[in-house]
Amino acid sequence: MPEGDVEERTAAAAGAKRAVFISYASQDAAVATTVVEALEHGGIACWIAPRDVTPGAFYADEIVHAIDAAKAIVLVLSQYAADSQHVLREVERAASKRHPLVSLRIDHAPLPAGLEYFLNTSHWLDASGADIGRSMPKLIAAVRAAVQAPPVASTEASPAPRAPAPSPSARPPKRTAIVLASLMGLAIAGFAVDRLWVSSRRAATTSVPTAAVPTPDSSPAEPTFPEKSVAVLPFVDMSEKKDHEYFSDGMAEELIDMLTKIPDLRVPARTSSFYFKGKQATIADIAKALNVSYVLEGSVRTSGKTLRVTAQLIRADNGYHIWSETYDRQLDNVFEMQDEIAGAVVKALKMSLLGSTPKSPTTQNAEAYTLYLQARYFADRSWDLDNQRKAVELMQQAVRLDPGFARAWALLAARYTKEVLDGTRSSVEGRDLALLAAEKADAIDPGLPETQIAKAKISYYLDWDWAAAGAEIKKARKRDPANAQAIFWEANVADVLGHSEDALRLRQQAIALDPLSPPEYFWLGRTYLKLGRPADAEANFRKSLDLNPNAPYLHWNIALALLLRGEQAAALAEMQRETLAGTRLMGLALIYHAMGRGAESDSALREIENVAANDLNPFWFAAVHAYRGELDQAFSWLNRAYQEHDFYLIDMKRFPLLKNLEPDARYKAFLRKMNLQE
Repeated sequence: MPEGDVEERTAAAAGAKRAVFISYASQDAAVATTVVEALEHGGIACWIAPRDVTPGAFYADEIVHAIDAAKAIVLVLSQYAADSQHVLREVERAASKRHPLVSLRIDHAPLPAGLEYFLNTSHWLDASGADIGRSMPKLIAAVRAAVQAPPVASTEASPAPRAPAPSPSARPPKRTAIVLASLMGLAIAGFAVDRLWVSSRRAATTSVPTAAVPTPDSSPAEPTFPEKSVAVLPFVDMSEKKDHEYFSDGMAEELIDMLTKIPDLRVPARTSSFYFKGKQATIADIAKALNVSYVLEGSVRTSGKTLRVTAQLIRADNGYHIWSETYDRQLDNVFEMQDEIAGAVVKALKMSLLGSTPKSPTTQNAEAYTLYLQARYFADRSWDLDNQRKAVELMQQAVRLDPGFARAWALLAARYTKEVLDGTRSSVEGRDLALLAAEKADAIDPGLPETQIAKAKISYYLDWDWAAAGAEIKKARKRDPANAQAIFWEANVADVLGHSEDALRLRQQAIALDPLSPPEYFWLGRTYLKLGRPADAEANFRKSLDLNPNAPYLHWNIALALLLRGEQAAALAEMQRETLAGTRLMGLALIYHAMGRGAESDSALREIENVAANDLNPFWFAAVHAYRGELDQAFSWLNRAYQEHDFYLIDMKRFPLLKNLEPDARYKAFLRKMNLQE
């Protein structure tokens, strides 16, 4: 830290004895910022976290000392504050010291009894709807009166045990004023807002899916989580136009990638950490769902080439801030800053590193890096073909700016493969481009996990070379054993080869690292189907649906699991809920056949073959005919699937709908054609 910053913070700490302490919940950071700016402009010194926390100091201790030294407390009172345990502790501490309290109530949510106890002697001045310019003079006057008022003897019962009273000359005055101000909807310019992005989160209005949260047992003991474990939440975009979400998301993703490489540190994968984005959940809820002891969160603001990042590490079981820092840098220094944040987290967790601290992406070109983050943002939303196209174009620009950016080449390779699967690029051209990009990445940084996974996808989807795909995944896992994506793909290869027991073990490992990932539960369900365990399959399909209620195919798969359990009526009802018309008809053809309703099964199948044959993969027609015992038609569709390189063929070995084909010699011959053992 520059020497000037140290001096500035030292001066701030020294001024705490004359400061007003600002208590607020993180969601009210904009309001708190406005309060600080107004009071300090009016000559009233303020102490606010995380701005005035000494770097490296224990966060909770700093807050306690600041409250004790303050002459008055300003409370930003809202529903968020009412739900916040750390706000309650701050108010209780202030009350025990008999500090005057000025409350700015910004909504009309009911107060919990614990908080109301300390505020019940207050009078309310309703300034709801007032312009901020008219509200601030009242606030400044009330705070100035509270700070300068002479001590008043208390006649109230003490809310908490107190130490012997100090002499009258040393006793702080009793709380004397409460002001109600409406500050909602205020747009805060500059960098002030993100300085105040702190940890307390409002309790969820909807529960975290039961798929992700362990069911508590009857024991009164609290659940224990691994001590060396941290979840990195998506950082908040605090840019003025809210148009840099790609950068704030990317910052969190990079930190996840870096921290997962630290031995013995458990870091949930990106899908799970980002599950809570846009949801209201407490830090404790998040930690419970992700099975971690600590949470890292923060905010990002960009303005031109200037960057401000605030990051903080919170202990989940008590809400204490273990570490917090604000970084003001030029965009060119973003890589150095990410290294510092990762290093600070490791230091705060008191972990010893084996080898060097993990480093940021292998580029020093800030413009190429920005394009890379934008491309990742769109790639994560590539179910929309326009987003997929944008991701490819941005990656192409990034590697033109920095041909030595290995991770950009690796992402580009994966995107070219995706284009082939989407049908937007020919298989020959797409494979050549994907392989060229992957080889460039491999030449720059041999063994980079992203590259090995990209190469594995080429072998898996485009070449049907399972041995090559498995070899690439082994390389990725050797370099990064805890990489959830590498484990996921190792499980996929095992499933293709019919090694479903191995796949089950690997999928369970992947879910431990990525416990809120809908695809992980979906594919675990498919593995259970191959193992002849439809009840377990159904449970995991339902978990996936809980996490992503709008996902297609899940009702179809739940219905299939019910059908294989012999619950035909339940399967029929579930299949009717499938949103994709062609997929639903395919499922109905299966279920009607099982129910002995042959005419209706035939009608559903004819409707699909006559109307939607080009909209569904040939593999599924083969599966339906196989289930109905129509072997010749099934093999005809399988051969068509092979000619069209239908990637669903990778799921054929041990797939229950194809069971009737297994005794047939044509099935064994087809497996050999697919490079699969009998």
